[in-house]
Amino acid sequence: MLTTEKIRALTGAAEIEIGECVQSLWSGYGEIVRIRLDGNPAIAKHISPPEEADHPRGWNSDRSHQRKLKSYAVENCFYRDHANACPPGCRIAKPIAVSDTLLILEDLDAAGFSARGLPQITPCLQWLAAFHRAFLGTAPAGLWDIGTYWHLATRPDEFAAMPESPLKAAAPAMDAALSSAVFQTLVHGDAKLANFCFSEDGSQVAAVDFQYVGGGPGVKDLAYFLGSVLTDSQCEQEIPRHLDTYFTALARPEVEAEWRTLFPVAWADFHRFLIGWCPGHPKMNDYGERVAREVAARF
Repeated sequence: MLTTEKIRALTGAAEIEIGECVQSLWSGYGEIVRIRLDGNPAIAKHISPPEEADHPRGWNSDRSHQRKLKSYAVENCFYRDHANACPPGCRIAKPIAVSDTLLILEDLDAAGFSARGLPQITPCLQWLAAFHRAFLGTAPAGLWDIGTYWHLATRPDEFAAMPESPLKAAAPAMDAALSSAVFQTLVHGDAKLANFCFSEDGSQVAAVDFQYVGGGPGVKDLAYFLGSVLTDSQCEQEIPRHLDTYFTALARPEVEAEWRTLFPVAWADFHRFLIGWCPGHPKMNDYGERVAREVAARF
């Protein structure tokens, strides 16, 4: 349970108010709560794992439990050791105080980023490009060696549940292609639309939830984000121009030459994960099926 004593011990604040719970953490591993520190708004992310895990899709195992615990340690490390390297173009909540089980952050609502779920793709692509450019060549010290929550090594159970297919046979080679890319950066690792906070007019954006930040080519975030916001028909029609927007903002021609070829591999890799994790997931569509078939045939 989050208490004023825990917050005071970490922050040294004299006056502490604990407000509403913004949301519970995935599988009941804690909560995100609005607080005030000496009258100033802030957000507390309190990690408190349940005695028995209750995964919404039934994937309860010690491996899953340990992955979640590490994800919170990774997020805390990111805010403690890496967040200050984020330039203005990739706005995040500023860290106030960090411990093993408690993360105190700036309240993005109070900072002008109170809108959620806006279908504003371009600011998010520009945020991703700025983030990837800022951390290009950065070693993922204290973070996941391989960023994202779905890569092959971290999801053996889901991979085992996947039916035999050309895509499953190609999965190790696809994973190796992404992991051995010449140009590596830090990827957000869970860059879905729900993890972006917008200004009221939608022109500015900030990102939250860095539990799966780690090494990788930036197109892993790019494919995952576009899959979270585009319909099947929009994928077919709009992805080329969204790629152009991202790579224009990235402004690294040598990186673009490699990452454009890896974009469909990243898309097929996430599609592979969904097949094993949740067959029939809404993110699975005809576009993804086609890309996965084409990529598998190449490997």
